[in-house]
Amino acid sequence: MNHKSMIATSMSEALGRFLDVDVARYKLVAGNLANIDTPGYRARDLDFRSELRRAAEADNAADGLLETATFHPVARQVRGLVERPDGNNVSVERESLLLAESQMKFNLGIQLLKDQFHTIALAINSGGGTSS
Repeated sequence: MNHKSMIATSMSEALGRFLDVDVARYKLVAGNLANIDTPGYRARDLDFRSELRRAAEADNAADGLLETATFHPVARQVRGLVERPDGNNVSVERESLLLAESQMKFNLGIQLLKDQFHTIALAINSGGGTSS
């Protein structure tokens, strides 16, 4: 059993991993946009599903330990993008789409996490019986 938190559930832990990977991807995309005018810069990204799986494996490897698993996403250069004459292959359109996707995933993850906490709060508040 994982001892990270008294309110940790398998769902809340999975949502935490989901948000960690999403934030890592968001940072990569933001970095790509920040380097749009850097000659020779190559866009970087991560495979969301693979990294989510890796994060879960790292978390499972640390199961039973009091400390949290350390997860470091693997960023890779994006292949197949159109390269400009200066060698830069960052596309504003692609990165903007990825930012929007990342923001939607983040909002979904936060809403599901709120729902988990609401469910836990309901269980705690209804567990004591009624008092008049």
